[in-house]
This record gives sequence, C-alpha cells and structure tokens, in this order.
Amino acid sequence: MMMRRRRPLMRAAMVGGTAYYAGKKVQQGREEDAYRDQRIDELEQQQYQQQQQAYQAPPPPPAAPAAGGMSPDTIEQIKQLADLHSQGILTDEEFDAQKKKLLG
Repeated sequence: MMMRRRRPLMRAAMVGGTAYYAGKKVQQGREEDAYRDQRIDELEQQQYQQQQQAYQAPPPPPAAPAAGGMSPDTIEQIKQLADLHSQGILTDEEFDAQKKKLLG
C-alpha cells in the first residue's frame, strides 16, 4: 500500500517542480525582454537627439565686408591715421606704412 501512494506523490512533485521551473524561466524571459526594450528605447532617443542637433539651423554667416573689401573697423582706423597725419603727428612715410599694413 505504501508503494501505491508514493508514486502519485512523486508524480505531483515532478509536475509541480517542472511548473515552478517553467514559470521561473518565463519570468526571466519577460525581464530580459523588458530590459532589452528599455535599452532600445534609450538608444532610439539618443539617435533622435543626435539627429535634431545635426538638423539645427546652421549659424548665420559672418558679416560680409563692406564694398571694396574693407571692414568698418579698418575704415575707422584709416580715418584716425589720416587725422594724425593732418595734425602733423605722423610723417608721410609713417602714414603710408600704417595704411599699407591695414590694407593688406
């Protein structure tokens, strides 16, 4: 009588253990899927941000020099040199040398 009872108990233990193990593996698979989905979402978001930075409007081009190729600062400096020359502070040679230096 003992033998008859033992087999159903062993069978129940095997079925229960197998069900437990299978359930555990299913849960691990779900956790791995969730982690993988999270990583994919993070990578997609990083790629999106990089694309947005690449598509931002380029900075405006630098201001073009005035007609004749001189910037307003250069023109102002030449005027100051001319004033110094007219006052007699700069000689003709000094004025010409500074003007050539500014113009190129």
